Formats: sequence, structure tokens, C-alpha cells
Amino acid sequence: MSDILYVSKDTLEQMKAELQHMKAVQRPAASKAIAEAREKGDLKENAEYDAAKEAQGILEAHIRKLESDIANARILDAANLDLSKVSILTKVKLTNLATKKSVIYQIVSEKEADLKAGKISISSPIGKGVMGKQVGEIAEVQAPAGVIKFQIEEITA
Repeated sequence: MSDILYVSKDTLEQMKAELQHMKAVQRPAASKAIAEAREKGDLKENAEYDAAKEAQGILEAHIRKLESDIANARILDAANLDLSKVSILTKVKLTNLATKKSVIYQIVSEKEADLKAGKISISSPIGKGVMGKQVGEIAEVQAPAGVIKFQIEEITA
């Protein structure tokens, strides 16, 4: 999986810190748990050992995934945004044409998405629907309830 992951500099730093914590703290703790479980006797009937090995496997898989994400990360700088169309890191004001309600979302990577903070993923239905659109254009978003039409009102950094 070599998909490019677009992130802000802060998010990349958080990912690196999380990886460092997993390698320096969680990995040794998992090894210690396995060693302690191994000391308790017969490994064939030792559920604690099996659980510790499984937890270690999950941790190692998570470390590999994070290493891959960091290797494929590309830092985006808000200062270099093209505000003529919706793109990643832009903020877009949308008006739902059916309800006439307006919302403002920032288009971000999957790692940074947080609906409560008004940040939606570039791979979400709305994110996909508005990408590349310009002010005044209509974006048709496929939702479970059907197609929702949004008008692009404003694009800002």
C-alpha cells in the first residue's frame, strides 16, 4: 500500500511521536509481558502467553502501518493553496440546496478528519464531491439517503 498521505506538518510530527512511543515504550512492555507469561509454565495451556503474543502482533502491525504512513506522507502548506478551486486544506462554505442550510468544512487527509472540528476527509462522500469545484458550482454528493446537492459559496485558506 503506497498511497500518498497528505498531512500538515503538525500531524506528521504527531505521527512520528506516536511511532517513537510505540517503539520505545509499548514494544518493550509487550516483550516483558511475554517473558512474564512464559515463566508461568506450559505454553500450550497458557492463555496469558497467547494473549501477550497476540497483543505484540497487533502492536507490530500498527508500527508497520505507521512507518508506512510516515514514509508516504507529504506535507501540505496552507500558504501555497490554490483558492480558485476546492482542494485539500481549503475551507469551503457549502449551502445544501434542499434545506438552504450552510456549513463550512475544511478538507483534510484521513488522518486529520474530525467532524466536530469541521474537518472532513478528502475521501469522504462530501470531500470527494466538492474536490476541484469552484465558487458557484454545484456538487452532487452520493449519500445513503440519495444524492444531496451543495452549492460552493466560498473557498478560503
